[in-house]
Amino acid sequence: MKNILSVLLLLIAAISSYQIQAAEEDKPFAEERIVLQISDPNPFKQTLVLNVANNLIKAYGQDKVDVEIVAFGPGLRLMFKENVNSGRIQGLTDSGVKFSACENTIKGMSKKLGHAPELNSNAVPVSAGVVRIIELQNQGFKLIKP
Repeated sequence: MKNILSVLLLLIAAISSYQIQAAEEDKPFAEERIVLQISDPNPFKQTLVLNVANNLIKAYGQDKVDVEIVAFGPGLRLMFKENVNSGRIQGLTDSGVKFSACENTIKGMSKKLGHAPELNSNAVPVSAGVVRIIELQNQGFKLIKP
């Protein structure tokens, strides 16, 4: 039993190490790693989070900053396919910004809408938005909530 527990602990440590290493390899020269939270349905806040991402890219350069926007709760609307900011999301994706969409919120909205919301093609579903933020913080990302 001790051997199994030891193997499991080693496996968990290896996976955690791999996740941190993978994040650093994605942008190995990044001086800053930033996760931006959007959980607000307000279009002004959604535009603001995109402005902040854009300003970070301008200030550091796309190779010197690693930015991920995580949307959950009412903020998931930013990631809807028909959101007025779709063009900006594409532009930021082209500059290396990642977009994560909370699957828990997608499931909840699907129940209310009667169908799954159509997401922007750049939005990558993650199991839970809050969990994704915690994972990124554990990898050295700084959380900003504009």
